[in-house]
Amino acid sequence: MKVYDATDLVLGRLSSQVAKEALLGEEIVIVNCEHAIVTGSKNTIISKFENFKNIGKPFHGPFTPKIPDRIVRRSIKRMLPYKTSRGITAYKRIMCYLGIPEEHKDSKLETIKSANLSKLKYAKYMKIGDFATIIGKYGK
Repeated sequence: MKVYDATDLVLGRLSSQVAKEALLGEEIVIVNCEHAIVTGSKNTIISKFENFKNIGKPFHGPFTPKIPDRIVRRSIKRMLPYKTSRGITAYKRIMCYLGIPEEHKDSKLETIKSANLSKLKYAKYMKIGDFATIIGKYGK
């Protein structure tokens, strides 16, 4: 089992790496999901979410997550072949948490160097926790 710390990791790069490992049969836990990062300006990020949210009908979906750990898990799901049995089992191997839960306090936290914000040097970004506070139910 691998335990990743999502602090200052770019969400798309983290998601693609985790999706690959889950397809190979690895059990993966992601902690501190509220500290993951989405690149781009605040207005761009929110307008893209609003466009996605307005697709479909209110009671028939698509239903968009508004809590940071669910946002991270959904982005990983989109990088998996989730309509096949292989993708479904890979998706079940992935767990995302806000903060660090008690059962993973003692485990060694790993990071993905290629997804780290300090290496990529993006000027504009937004943390998932701040984004979730703006769009909905987190941190009010």
